[in-house]
Amino acid sequence: MSLFSVLSIGASGMEAQRTRAELLTENLANAETTRTPEGGPYRRKDAVFQSTEIGSPFASVFHSELEGASGVAVSDIVTDTRDPDRRYMPGHPDADADGYVAFPRINPAEDMVDLMGAVRGYEANIAAISAVKDMIGRSLDLLK
Repeated sequence: MSLFSVLSIGASGMEAQRTRAELLTENLANAETTRTPEGGPYRRKDAVFQSTEIGSPFASVFHSELEGASGVAVSDIVTDTRDPDRRYMPGHPDADADGYVAFPRINPAEDMVDLMGAVRGYEANIAAISAVKDMIGRSLDLLK
Protein backbone atom coordinates (compact mmCIF):
# COMPACT_ATOMS: atom_id res chain seq x y z
CA MET A 1 0.00 0.00 0.00
CA SER A 2 1.43 3.38 -0.96
CA LEU A 3 1.50 6.40 1.30
CA PHE A 4 -0.78 8.17 -1.13
CA SER A 5 -3.48 5.54 -0.75
CA VAL A 6 -3.32 6.11 3.02
CA LEU A 7 -4.17 9.75 2.33
CA SER A 8 -7.27 8.64 0.40
CA ILE A 9 -8.30 6.30 3.21
CA GLY A 10 -7.97 9.11 5.76
CA ALA A 11 -9.95 11.46 3.53
CA SER A 12 -12.77 8.90 3.21
CA GLY A 13 -12.88 8.57 7.00
CA MET A 14 -13.02 12.33 7.42
CA GLU A 15 -15.89 12.60 4.95
CA ALA A 16 -17.87 9.83 6.69
CA GLN A 17 -17.35 11.38 10.14
CA ARG A 18 -18.36 14.81 8.81
CA THR A 19 -21.63 13.37 7.53
CA ARG A 20 -22.22 11.66 10.88
CA ALA A 21 -21.53 14.92 12.76
CA GLU A 22 -23.95 16.83 10.50
CA LEU A 23 -26.73 14.32 11.19
CA LEU A 24 -26.08 14.42 14.94
CA THR A 25 -26.21 18.23 15.03
CA GLU A 26 -29.43 18.12 13.00
CA ASN A 27 -30.87 15.69 15.56
CA LEU A 28 -29.86 17.96 18.45
CA ALA A 29 -31.26 21.06 16.73
CA ASN A 30 -34.62 19.33 16.20
CA ALA A 31 -34.93 17.60 19.58
CA GLU A 32 -38.11 19.56 20.37
CA THR A 33 -39.55 19.86 16.84
CA THR A 34 -43.15 18.68 16.89
CA ARG A 35 -44.14 19.66 13.36
CA THR A 36 -42.27 19.01 10.12
CA PRO A 37 -43.24 19.56 6.46
CA GLU A 38 -43.71 15.77 6.18
CA GLY A 39 -46.16 15.89 9.09
CA GLY A 40 -45.63 14.81 12.67
CA PRO A 41 -42.53 15.26 14.79
CA TYR A 42 -38.94 15.23 13.54
CA ARG A 43 -37.47 11.74 13.13
CA ARG A 44 -33.94 11.01 14.36
CA LYS A 45 -31.40 10.15 11.64
CA ASP A 46 -28.29 7.96 11.84
CA ALA A 47 -25.46 7.29 9.40
CA VAL A 48 -24.56 3.71 8.51
CA PHE A 49 -20.90 3.19 7.64
CA GLN A 50 -19.60 0.62 5.21
CA SER A 51 -16.15 -0.44 4.08
CA THR A 52 -15.56 0.62 0.50
CA GLU A 53 -12.86 0.44 -2.13
CA ILE A 54 -11.01 3.70 -2.46
CA GLY A 55 -9.40 5.19 -5.47
CA SER A 56 -6.26 7.23 -5.01
CA PRO A 57 -6.14 10.43 -7.06
CA PHE A 58 -2.36 9.91 -7.20
CA ALA A 59 -2.55 6.38 -8.62
CA SER A 60 -2.43 7.53 -12.23
CA VAL A 61 0.62 9.70 -11.56
CA PHE A 62 2.63 7.14 -9.62
CA HIS A 63 1.23 3.99 -11.28
CA SER A 64 0.88 2.39 -7.89
CA GLU A 65 -1.34 -0.55 -7.13
CA LEU A 66 -3.65 -0.05 -4.15
CA GLU A 67 -3.51 -3.73 -3.15
CA GLY A 68 -7.14 -3.83 -2.04
CA ALA A 69 -7.01 -0.80 0.25
CA SER A 70 -10.40 0.06 1.64
CA GLY A 71 -11.80 3.19 3.17
CA VAL A 72 -15.14 4.03 4.71
CA ALA A 73 -18.26 5.60 3.28
CA VAL A 74 -21.78 6.35 4.44
CA SER A 75 -23.83 3.59 2.85
CA ASP A 76 -27.20 4.72 4.16
CA ILE A 77 -28.94 7.27 6.34
CA VAL A 78 -31.61 5.57 8.41
CA THR A 79 -34.55 7.36 9.95
CA ASP A 80 -35.94 6.29 13.32
CA THR A 81 -39.23 4.48 12.79
CA ARG A 82 -40.18 4.08 16.45
CA ASP A 83 -43.29 5.78 17.76
CA PRO A 84 -42.62 9.31 19.01
CA ASP A 85 -42.61 10.24 22.68
CA ARG A 86 -45.97 11.52 23.84
CA ARG A 87 -46.17 14.25 26.46
CA TYR A 88 -49.31 15.60 28.05
CA MET A 89 -49.48 19.28 27.07
CA PRO A 90 -53.13 20.21 26.46
CA GLY A 91 -52.41 23.87 25.58
CA HIS A 92 -49.83 23.08 22.89
CA PRO A 93 -50.89 23.89 19.30
CA ASP A 94 -49.87 20.38 18.15
CA ALA A 95 -51.76 18.54 20.90
CA ASP A 96 -54.15 15.80 19.82
CA ALA A 97 -57.73 15.47 21.08
CA ASP A 98 -56.49 13.88 24.34
CA GLY A 99 -53.99 16.70 24.97
CA TYR A 100 -50.85 14.72 24.07
CA VAL A 101 -48.08 16.10 21.86
CA ALA A 102 -45.75 13.85 19.83
CA PHE A 103 -42.06 14.69 20.35
CA PRO A 104 -39.01 13.20 18.61
CA ARG A 105 -37.29 10.23 20.30
CA ILE A 106 -34.00 12.05 20.79
CA ASN A 107 -31.77 11.76 23.84
CA PRO A 108 -29.56 14.90 23.73
CA ALA A 109 -26.98 13.38 26.10
CA GLU A 110 -26.59 10.30 23.88
CA ASP A 111 -26.31 12.41 20.73
CA MET A 112 -23.69 14.67 22.38
CA VAL A 113 -21.58 11.62 23.26
CA ASP A 114 -21.98 10.33 19.68
CA LEU A 115 -20.98 13.77 18.38
CA MET A 116 -17.84 13.73 20.52
CA GLY A 117 -17.04 10.29 19.07
CA ALA A 118 -17.49 11.64 15.54
CA VAL A 119 -15.16 14.56 16.31
CA ARG A 120 -12.55 12.18 17.76
CA GLY A 121 -12.81 9.96 14.67
CA TYR A 122 -12.35 13.01 12.44
CA GLU A 123 -9.32 14.10 14.48
CA ALA A 124 -7.82 10.60 14.29
CA ASN A 125 -8.02 10.73 10.49
CA ILE A 126 -6.37 14.16 10.52
CA ALA A 127 -3.55 12.78 12.67
CA ALA A 128 -3.03 9.85 10.28
CA ILE A 129 -2.94 12.17 7.27
CA SER A 130 -0.49 14.49 9.06
CA ALA A 131 1.78 11.55 9.87
CA VAL A 132 1.79 10.44 6.23
CA LYS A 133 2.44 14.01 5.10
CA ASP A 134 5.44 14.18 7.46
CA MET A 135 6.76 10.83 6.15
CA ILE A 136 6.51 12.04 2.56
CA GLY A 137 8.26 15.29 3.47
CA ARG A 138 11.10 13.50 5.24
CA SER A 139 11.47 11.07 2.33
CA LEU A 140 11.84 14.01 -0.05
CA ASP A 141 14.41 15.60 2.27
CA LEU A 142 16.46 12.38 2.16
CA LEU A 143 16.51 12.50 -1.64
CA LYS A 144 18.00 16.01 -1.78
